[in-house]
Amino acid sequence: MILRRYNDCDFGAAAKLLYETVHAVNAKDYNLEQLNAWAKSADVLSPRRADLLRQNTLIAEIGGVTVGFASMDNCGYLDFLYVHKDYQNQGVATALCDELEKPFSKITTYASVTAKSFFEKRGYCVVREQEAERYGVKLKNYFMLKIKKAE
Repeated sequence: MILRRYNDCDFGAAAKLLYETVHAVNAKDYNLEQLNAWAKSADVLSPRRADLLRQNTLIAEIGGVTVGFASMDNCGYLDFLYVHKDYQNQGVATALCDELEKPFSKITTYASVTAKSFFEKRGYCVVREQEAERYGVKLKNYFMLKIKKAE
C-alpha cells in the first residue's frame, strides 16, 4: 500500500469511492433513505472539493487503485475517512489515520455508527451521540475525541 498526498486529479476517484462505500458498507447501519441523504450521488463530494485541497488529505493506493482517502485539518479534526468497499479490514484506514494523527496530541472526528468501533479501538472516546440532519433526514453519529499520551 502506498500513501500519497491528494491532488485535484484524484477528485473523481475519491467521490466515487465515497458514494460506493456509503451505499455498500454503511448499509448495515443506515436505511436507504439515510444512505441517499448522506450520498445521493457521486456528486456528494463536489461542495467539499476545496476542503480536500486545503486540508492534509491522503490517498491510499494498492496496485495503482485508489482504495481509501482521509483528511485532517490544521486543528486535528479528522474530516474524511473512507475505504473502498472491497478493501475493508485490510489496514487501509489504520494506515491513513496513523499518518494523519502523527503531529497531533488531540484529535476529534464525527464517526458514523459503522465507524464508531474502529475509532474506539484507536483510543477515541465518545463525547456525545447526536443526530445530524441532511435534506430533512436524521443520521445518527458520534462526536469523538482522542488524546494521545505523551511518549
